[in-house]
Amino acid sequence: MSHFRPMDPAFPIDRQLGLEASPVVLINLFTLDKVDEPKFLEVWQDDAAFMKRQPGFISTQLHRALGENPTYPNYAVWESTAHFQAAFVHPEFRAKMSAYPSSSVASPHLFQKVAVAGICVA
Repeated sequence: MSHFRPMDPAFPIDRQLGLEASPVVLINLFTLDKVDEPKFLEVWQDDAAFMKRQPGFISTQLHRALGENPTYPNYAVWESTAHFQAAFVHPEFRAKMSAYPSSSVASPHLFQKVAVAGICVA
């Protein structure tokens, strides 16, 4: 992958990994050149299969934005920040990142669900 672009530059993913939270939702927005879309999907699938085998992984879902430009939000649910961190820094995962097309930009950020009375449950 060519690089990361934080959703919140003041609090990038590396800083988020230092916080203890449970459960957490990773939202990762990928942007890339249209010509790289098939390769991106192939690499993401391999990546997701690796993550699925990691302790603390609950689920993931990839979406494609409507329109011409390939924009892919992905969300993944993890039991805790510590579980996600272990997978994220795993040498096998880090090695896989270089397989992404050079036009790929990832914007990962961790979140927690918020309860809103009568609307959302936490």
